[in-house]
Amino acid sequence: MAIKLNLPDYQFNIKKTEKGALVIFDVLRQRFITLTPEEWVRQNFVQFLIQEKEFPQALMGNEVSLTQNGIKRRCDTLVADACGSPFVIVEYKAPSIQITQQVFDQIVRYNMVMRAKYLIVSNGLQHYCCRIDYEQNSYEFLDHIPNYANL
Repeated sequence: MAIKLNLPDYQFNIKKTEKGALVIFDVLRQRFITLTPEEWVRQNFVQFLIQEKEFPQALMGNEVSLTQNGIKRRCDTLVADACGSPFVIVEYKAPSIQITQQVFDQIVRYNMVMRAKYLIVSNGLQHYCCRIDYEQNSYEFLDHIPNYANL
């Protein structure tokens, strides 16, 4: 599963289950998760945010539940601000999945409930970061993902 991503290399705890499936330890959920291509992107990107962008691990969660129009959904990674409010939502796709308008539509729908200030989308090869300005009712794509302290 060592698909090379457009991210630094990180060390992971990966093992094989009794049934032969590969699982990876998720530091945010504190348990082993089936290692799919999308999960590989998530685990690498979470490490990127923590190690390179200094995101506080204590303010991050994977597969965070939300209810949208009465339907239960899960956002891939949610980063809170110091007050515990949604601050950054990250949506992951497998490296083989292109980042399209549909992917952005999905994260924007989640954000209608969460109202985070930043949206990030990554397939491990391409990463997009968008800042939402609710007062001006606008958004801006950033040319990089800022460190947490600069958000």
